[in-house]
Amino acid sequence: MVQAEDSAASESLMSSEIAPEQAGQAATTVLNPKTTEMEFSGVPGALGITIGLPVLIYVLYFLIDPTSEQKIVDIVALGGYITWFFGLVVLFYIVPGRMVEGTVLRDGTSLKYKINGFNCYLVLLGLLIARFFITSGELPELVFVTEHFLGFITASIFWSFVVAFYVYFKSFAHDKVILAYGGNTGSIIYDWFIGRELNPRIGLFDIKFFCELRPGLFLWTIINAAFAHYQYRKYGYVSDSMILINVFQLIYVIDSAVLEVKNLTMIDITTDGFGFMLSFGDLALVPFTYTLQARYLAQNPVHLGWLGVIGIVSLKCIGYYVFRSSNSQKDAFKLKDPSTANLKYITTNTGSRLLADGWWGISRHINYFGDWLMSISWCLPTGFSSPVPYFYCLYFAVLLIHRETRDDAKCSHKYGDDWKEYKRRVPWKIVPYVY
Repeated sequence: MVQAEDSAASESLMSSEIAPEQAGQAATTVLNPKTTEMEFSGVPGALGITIGLPVLIYVLYFLIDPTSEQKIVDIVALGGYITWFFGLVVLFYIVPGRMVEGTVLRDGTSLKYKINGFNCYLVLLGLLIARFFITSGELPELVFVTEHFLGFITASIFWSFVVAFYVYFKSFAHDKVILAYGGNTGSIIYDWFIGRELNPRIGLFDIKFFCELRPGLFLWTIINAAFAHYQYRKYGYVSDSMILINVFQLIYVIDSAVLEVKNLTMIDITTDGFGFMLSFGDLALVPFTYTLQARYLAQNPVHLGWLGVIGIVSLKCIGYYVFRSSNSQKDAFKLKDPSTANLKYITTNTGSRLLADGWWGISRHINYFGDWLMSISWCLPTGFSSPVPYFYCLYFAVLLIHRETRDDAKCSHKYGDDWKEYKRRVPWKIVPYVY
């Protein structure tokens, strides 16, 4: 679901190529074959998630602040959110970037993408810093975010529905539209939820690729900064725990923006359609649940001390090293870099190579393990007085396990006995010697 699906930022398959086939869907020459299997228990699951996840965001909001008097429906907040969204669209067009080609699609073509996410983020940071000096640190924009936060939640949920309906109806524009393997069941509800069109676009503007990083992840760091600002206005200081949260998650978002081009090989881009599931995850779930730690600390400051800071930073660094080093090794292996010449692998009947050595001999998704360690380091600064700020690392564990299950089914279908041999050589799914 984010960026996670994102996250989210890690690639899913260990092979030297991306496999587009949906589990249970045979390769075919038909441009848009009928989807024969549904995930999430089909229509009932899609409806349950569509209703349940927005409710969950509100529940988490009130668990932190049960006496909140903010408006759930806030027209001013809706205007602010839409301004934010389309402001980023404007930046996409006017900020310089480089053009790259995506993966080859099943009709033999490839799409061009403008990569300027990091440049756009620098513009946002520059504007925020400029506003800090202009307003003598008052930053009314950040005050606006905290004072209309509940309304922003509703606005983001509303907009995720709008985007999901738009891309669904757009997918019927003409018969040359490439549909996702998993989103062509014929069920209106399920296809709308899972995503019918693979790459919904308006000219060069790729809606899925844009939403994957910018509106949600960029807003995530703005919200964190707003709550750090709130804590300072309320208590007269910014706690070490709040600083850690802001720095950790800022690094993550900057890293994602710098490596924006790598999103083009993620399963979200290459395989999944863009429907409500991704729209809601990108636009609402990420910015308004991943900021739980900062929001909690804004009202409940935690003082870690040097030992606490060092311990949490150490865990964060270990997770980042595992995550980045393993992904870099996989990318080098795909490119047949000389540094990977001695790594052991399995050559499959399809001609693909399954890396079964180095980081990828430890577990099949060792990058997920590193990512999850980082998620724990993001929650620990909140202390242990409330379980609510730990929602992120628990949710993220569920997300990663679901992704691993999807990948296993996909690869089992594609590679058959070769995949069984791979699993024999690398028995651990994510956490070495545990799972």
